[in-house]
Amino acid sequence: MPTRRTILSAGLIAAAVTLAGPALAQKTVLKAADVHPLGYPTVEAVVQMGKKLEQATNGRLSIQMYPSMQLGGEKEMIEQAQVGALQFARVSVGPVGAVVDNLNVFNLPFVFRNTAHMRAVIDGPIGDRLLKEITDNPKSGLIGLAWMDSGARSFYNKTRDIKSVEDLKGLKFRMMGNPIFVDTANALGANGVAMGMDQVMNALQTGVVDGAENNPPSYDSFGHVPVAKHYSLTEHLIIPEILVFSRKSFDAMSKEDQALIMKFGKETQLEQRKLWDERTKMAMDKIKAAGVNVITIADKKPFQDAVKPVWDKYGAKYADLVKQIQETK
Repeated sequence: MPTRRTILSAGLIAAAVTLAGPALAQKTVLKAADVHPLGYPTVEAVVQMGKKLEQATNGRLSIQMYPSMQLGGEKEMIEQAQVGALQFARVSVGPVGAVVDNLNVFNLPFVFRNTAHMRAVIDGPIGDRLLKEITDNPKSGLIGLAWMDSGARSFYNKTRDIKSVEDLKGLKFRMMGNPIFVDTANALGANGVAMGMDQVMNALQTGVVDGAENNPPSYDSFGHVPVAKHYSLTEHLIIPEILVFSRKSFDAMSKEDQALIMKFGKETQLEQRKLWDERTKMAMDKIKAAGVNVITIADKKPFQDAVKPVWDKYGAKYADLVKQIQETK
């Protein structure tokens, strides 16, 4: 019987353990991965899920977390999950949206009124339906377990306060590498620049960009606060993230173990949210204490009106889903 050390040092092409047959009677280590470090809400939620699995199975099932991109980025994590080399992956909508197109509705600017609205959507029939679309799609190779909160993304920069759409004009902002996001910045009058997060600090310091956009925990944890002290709560993008499980590994498990994975996965959705809210408050306290001018945008309608060209270009195919989202209370 392989030892824990043997299991964890196995190559990424091999599964953590053989999940079928006699292996069900032995200790099974399920591998999980995230791009964020230990202690980050998405990471901690899965670590806690592992503890619940251990308790429920008397130590037979456990989770080994590989944080901080130890197993690669999200694309690599999905590929490993598809072949059963990795069991849990916490990923963004983008990579999975390439297979399950309806997920991309969440990438549209201002598709949610606020974070409370987003939570109502992912906690309800729409969220359940989209997770099921991941699970039921034979091309995904994944089981959709839960949504994870990543808050609202807002603009920060080193030049001036952003109180109106006009204040964005001429400023260069780093955006995630998706045409929708770059087009959103451009529609608002800014210049969207697609680049990796690992390049942003140098780009801010050298003037390649004037700012970026992100949620408070990321703005804080990536160290951008000292060099970009104008933070405007535009909340133009509110994009939940996804916890998925390997279809290949799932199919090799007993019905009882599958039920545990599904049950604890769903519970993780709300447990991660509590961690997220705590982390967001802590981050905002640190941001304000550092002397950042945090601007609340009371009237977002001018910003919403400005991104109409983005909706005209990308939104039509999701019209029915958008209507359901807008009708969610």
